[in-house]
Amino acid sequence: MNFNATLKDIQTYEAGKPIELVVREFGIKPEEIVKLASNENPYGCSPKVQEAVGNIVANMALYPDDSMTKLLDGLSQKFAVQTENLIIGSGSDQVIEFIMHAKANKASKILINSVTFAMYEIYAKHVGAEVIRTVSQEHDLEEFYALYKKENPEIIFLCTPNNPTGDAIDTLALFDFLHKIDKDTLVVIDGAYMEYAGFKDVAKKIAPAKLVEQFENVIYLGTFSKAYGLGGMRVGYGVANATIIQELYKLRPPFNITTLSLEAASVALEDEAFVEKCIASCFDEMKRYEEFANEKKLDIINSYTNFVTLVLNVSQNSQEISNALLKKGMIVRDLKGYGMNAIRVTVGTKEQNSRFFELMNELL
Repeated sequence: MNFNATLKDIQTYEAGKPIELVVREFGIKPEEIVKLASNENPYGCSPKVQEAVGNIVANMALYPDDSMTKLLDGLSQKFAVQTENLIIGSGSDQVIEFIMHAKANKASKILINSVTFAMYEIYAKHVGAEVIRTVSQEHDLEEFYALYKKENPEIIFLCTPNNPTGDAIDTLALFDFLHKIDKDTLVVIDGAYMEYAGFKDVAKKIAPAKLVEQFENVIYLGTFSKAYGLGGMRVGYGVANATIIQELYKLRPPFNITTLSLEAASVALEDEAFVEKCIASCFDEMKRYEEFANEKKLDIINSYTNFVTLVLNVSQNSQEISNALLKKGMIVRDLKGYGMNAIRVTVGTKEQNSRFFELMNELL
């Protein structure tokens, strides 16, 4: 059977290994497994969300509200934009897919950072577009601009804070960069971890409303999977001028968000105090990782997210260490596939982090 030729050059995205699979492979009890691989909120979601979702389970026979009025109104109020400036996706990944199919084709070039979220490249290859990468590991806007002038890309992806490294772009520098980009080039600002960056350093915080006001060719992406603790609900969103949103809506399938997901995300917006508490705990615990890296003489990238990237020494192998941790029930992310001898570790609870340090001390 023949398939689309563009699929030949696409590698399947590998998500963090699920707890259930580790149980089956290694015979470890579920309660003994610690998953610090997918940057989920270790404290879960707001108790208000759990209560709200439980109250609507009886209505599962009905399709969800495809107008998404409650969630759109909540996001509109949060970001001080109009509902016409918003689109909801099944995770921000789906909005990225909309963007790619709306703007790119076989003749297009897509500009991304050398180390960044893998789905940008995968979705680009879906439409046969050419992917241009920077050389720098962290976002270097001067290099981005030089490649923009040379390659004339259809879309530029800027992930800030960046996944999987954790670095973030200074907001003033970002806006200066955006002012130099032609209006026919779409710039995607992926702010999946922006709640963390804004908490740590206001100079890294991006207000989507200002992007909408100043730039007709920029779309901001956000998600409920990280700080809001709703990874299992798969809710993401895009914020842009109404023209961009109208075009993306042409690609959105009906009922792309479940009833449970809509309710969970809507209620999560009403409990920002819970989110702030989780973020504060994250950065308190992150200090322990910085101390551990210093003690073990490992490089640690300054992180504006809920994870840390530990760069190992040349005598250590990230794949071997990741596998050894896995056999002990500790799931982390090996970055060998990104060309880095490093592991990415979600900052967990105090107990989870203590377990990680204990195992790493044994290995190192």
